[in-house]
Amino acid sequence: MNKTTILTIKAAKNRQKLTVFTAYDALFARLFADSADMLLVGDSLAMSFGGESDTLSTTIDEMIYHTKAVCKGAPESFVILDMPFGSFATEEIALHNALRVYRETKASAVKIEGGEAQVKIVQRLTQNGIAVLGHIGLLPQHARASGGFRVQGKDEEGAQQIVKDAKAIEAAGAFAIVLEGVKANAAGEITRSVGIPVIGIGAGRDVDGQVLVWSDMLGFFEAFKPKFVRRYFDGAAMARDVAARFAADVQSGAFPSEEEQY
Repeated sequence: MNKTTILTIKAAKNRQKLTVFTAYDALFARLFADSADMLLVGDSLAMSFGGESDTLSTTIDEMIYHTKAVCKGAPESFVILDMPFGSFATEEIALHNALRVYRETKASAVKIEGGEAQVKIVQRLTQNGIAVLGHIGLLPQHARASGGFRVQGKDEEGAQQIVKDAKAIEAAGAFAIVLEGVKANAAGEITRSVGIPVIGIGAGRDVDGQVLVWSDMLGFFEAFKPKFVRRYFDGAAMARDVAARFAADVQSGAFPSEEEQY
């Protein structure tokens, strides 16, 4: 696979679908690298692996730690760090943290949640050489303030606001946008309203690409299953089976065998 760049991502608009995987460590980054156009180190790790009910507890230090690991596992991949809650509260804080990301990791870009309200922050980062992936629609970092994870774009007014958000983020300099939790018909309209790729998650098929959280895709996360998730593998059941087999072999003395000893 040819190396993904900002230019190849933008050129994919209306030409080919982009595939994005989340990754949080070197092992899975290496496994996904050949199939991914981009790897997103998502703050979703707080829920998927930290057991939290939302993403708000994730820190910039944690995100940098995990991004370093992903970049080591997939050194040729286009890696994006998801800027966590509070890490871009002001233009100055956002620039300070984004510069840290670029200095301390090999990340190619950062992701910023929010639409029109984040225009100045996106502009500030892009003007200082930081590539930005936008994120509009359902905003996980706003879950507590908005009363939970609610599908967006259900009516014309809501859909038009997301169109405005998309256009504003594009004008501010973002190279692409994640569109989350939006009604499919609205998502198509939003995607057609901008000239940069729109990556959907729970936003139907009329977008420019798709992203899934890997623990959802592989069936390891069982707390709940969003409607948009397709489980390609029953990872949780297989892991339990393997663990039980190992425990049984240990208890019976079957492990280790003669061939497994020094």
